[in-house]
Amino acid sequence: MANLFDVIPSSFFNYLASSSNNRVYADCLMKIYEAYDREVSYRIPRERIRDVLAAYIMDNRVDVPEAGMASLTPAEQANLIIRNFTQNDVGWLEEDSDDATFERHIVMTERGILLAEFLQNLAQPEKEEFSGYIYAIYNTLRSKEQWKDNPYVDGLRSVYRNARQLSRSLKRLSTFIKKIIERMVKEETLESLTENLLEYCEGSFVREYARLTRQQNIHLYRDYIRKALDLFQSSGELFEQLTKGCMAEEMLDAEAAAGRVADMIASTRQFLTEDYDAIMREIKHKINVYLQIAVGRARFLRNREADTRGFVEQTLKLLLEDAEADMKDNLPEDMRAMFLFDTNEFMDLGSLRYPQRAQTIRESTEQDYIEATEEDIAAAREEQLREAVNPYNKHLMQAYLERQMGQRASLTAEEFPLESERDLLCVLSAVAYGPENGFEVEAEEGYVDTGHLILRRFTIKRSQ
Repeated sequence: MANLFDVIPSSFFNYLASSSNNRVYADCLMKIYEAYDREVSYRIPRERIRDVLAAYIMDNRVDVPEAGMASLTPAEQANLIIRNFTQNDVGWLEEDSDDATFERHIVMTERGILLAEFLQNLAQPEKEEFSGYIYAIYNTLRSKEQWKDNPYVDGLRSVYRNARQLSRSLKRLSTFIKKIIERMVKEETLESLTENLLEYCEGSFVREYARLTRQQNIHLYRDYIRKALDLFQSSGELFEQLTKGCMAEEMLDAEAAAGRVADMIASTRQFLTEDYDAIMREIKHKINVYLQIAVGRARFLRNREADTRGFVEQTLKLLLEDAEADMKDNLPEDMRAMFLFDTNEFMDLGSLRYPQRAQTIRESTEQDYIEATEEDIAAAREEQLREAVNPYNKHLMQAYLERQMGQRASLTAEEFPLESERDLLCVLSAVAYGPENGFEVEAEEGYVDTGHLILRRFTIKRSQ
C-alpha cells in the first residue's frame, strides 16, 4: 500500500495546518463545496465561485490572512483564494476553459471533494441506521437474481462491505456510550442528572438500539445469512465465479483472488456469527454501567441533602442569596469584604474534611450561655478585622513592586531591601504574584546572603 503523502500533493493540508488561517480556508472550501449542491457536476463558472467567496468575506468581515490582502477588495481576495486552491501542490481545485465559449470553469478535484466531505462529517457527523446494514446483507443474499451474473461485485463484495461498515459503526457506538458514562460521573446536581437521563432516554441512541435488538435483531436473519455464506464457500461453481470476478475487479491472479474471496467469506461469517454478539454484549454492559452510575449518583445527590453537609450547603446558599442586602443594612462598609462567601484565595490542611462516623445522641443536655456585651462584640470585630487583613495579597504586592522599581525596567534580588523577615516575605510574595501582576521572573544561579536571611538570585522585569 502506498504512503498517503506519496499520493496527495505536497501542500495538500497546508491551508488547514496553520492556526492563523485554517478557519478561514476551511470555511472557504466548504462554501465552494456547497455551491455544487444543485449542480449536475463539480464544474462551475469561475465567476460564480468568486462571487460565493466574496459574499462570505463581506458577510463575515473576514480578514483573509495573506500578505498584502488587507488592501484588496472582497472579489480580489476571492480570486487570490481560488488561485491558492488551484495550485498544483495543493490540488483542491482545478481550472479549465470551455472549448466552445472559452469561459473559465472551476472543477473540484476528487481529493478536494473527499476532503470537503471529511470536514463536513467531522463538524456534523451523520446519524447511522445500524439496523439497515443487517437488512441490506440479508436482502442481498436473498436476491440471487440480482447478483447471479456477477456474484462477486453484486453479491459477496456488497455483503462484505456492509458487514465491515456495521462493525465499525457498532465499535464507534460502544465508544460513544463510554463518553456518556464519563459525562454522567461529573454531574453534580440532581437537576442536571435528571436532564441528562431524559436526554439519554429520548435520544436517537435508545431508538436505534431498540431496532437492533428487536425489529432488526440479527437472530431473525442469522441462520439464512450463515447458510448463504456457506454456499459461497462450498459450491465449486459459485466459488469459481467469485474468484473470476475478484480477479477482474481487483487485478489479482487466480491464487490470490481465491484467497481473497475465502478471507472475505470467513471474516464476514466470523463477524456476523461471533464478533457481532461480543460487541453487542459490550454495549449492553456499558448501558447497565451507565444506568447503575446514574441511579447511584441520584441516590447520593438526594441523600446528601439530608446530612450535616447538606444543611451547611443550604445555609450558605441562603446566605449568598441575601448577603448583599444584609451587608448593606447590618455591616459597615469596611467589613463587607470579610463576608464574600464565593471568593476563595487560600487552602490549608484545616480545609480538608475527613470521613467521620455519625454520633448518636443518647440523652439530651442543657447548656447555659453567656450573652455577649457591646465590648465583647467590638473586641471580636477588631480581632476579625486583624485576621482578615492579608499584608501580602496580590494588589499590595503589585504596588510594592511598582514602588521598588520606579522608572526602571527590571530589578535583581540584590536591589530589594532585606533587613527583616517582613522584607523577605514581601519579596517572595511579589515574585509569586509577579506573572499575574504583569511581571516576568527569571531565576538565576546562586543566593543573596545577608547574614541572617538567604534568598535565591533572580531578575524581575515588566512584561512586554
